[in-house]
Amino acid sequence: MSQFEFISKKPEDTIAFSERLGSLLQPGDVLALEGDLGAGKTTFTKGLAKGLNITRNVNSPTFTIIKEYQGRLPLYHMDVYRVEDSFEDLGFDEYFEGNGVTVVEWAHLVKEQLPEELLTIYLYLDDNDSRKLVLEPQGKRYEELCKEIML
Repeated sequence: MSQFEFISKKPEDTIAFSERLGSLLQPGDVLALEGDLGAGKTTFTKGLAKGLNITRNVNSPTFTIIKEYQGRLPLYHMDVYRVEDSFEDLGFDEYFEGNGVTVVEWAHLVKEQLPEELLTIYLYLDDNDSRKLVLEPQGKRYEELCKEIML
């Protein structure tokens, strides 16, 4: 499995990187975000939303589990941190197979429900505002996407 790395020295770098990624996304794309609290998952999603031409403010759906935003493509932003049972039927597959882009924060908590092909992005705190983003594509589509975004 390939891995791609990007170092973000400040939140604006993370937003610019994810905005570029967002501009390349297609209907049905699924991104799994992993990282500690404060690692930048929501900041990453804000940039992604910009790349999808979403003008609404994006914030974490911690207490609602799923927030939907309309842009060039719909964005389904999920935070499954509070999901107690990984097999709880929340209709995730309808989002994964839909006409939008799905972002799942804390995706490992619902691993069994995720599609086989997706892009997992790990956000690691380095120092101060610096972050290391590690992209792990699963599937040819996501492998090509990572190669394009890393140019």
